[in-house]
Amino acid sequence: MLTSYSLSDVTANLDSVHNYYEHMVIGEIHKQIGDKTVGTDFVADVACVALNHLPPRYIRYDVDMAFYLSPKESMEMEDKVIDAVRDALTFVEKRGNRTL
Repeated sequence: MLTSYSLSDVTANLDSVHNYYEHMVIGEIHKQIGDKTVGTDFVADVACVALNHLPPRYIRYDVDMAFYLSPKESMEMEDKVIDAVRDALTFVEKRGNRTL
């Protein structure tokens, strides 16, 4: 039972919370971009679009997720990331070529 805490304690603990897909998406973006020269804004836009098409999986420690995932679940997540990043790259590239 939590009886006493401070806002700074809670905030410090929340700093370790992140979406498990974030690291996977960034890694996959780099794989799919390859040797192309792109800006950091482009990568951030692709990451946002891809992450918005994936279910959130918030964790504190990556090792926890790796421990609880079956090999099948892990492979399904990887496949979802590959598809989400591919679709996000296409979307952001098309948007960047539009004239307003």
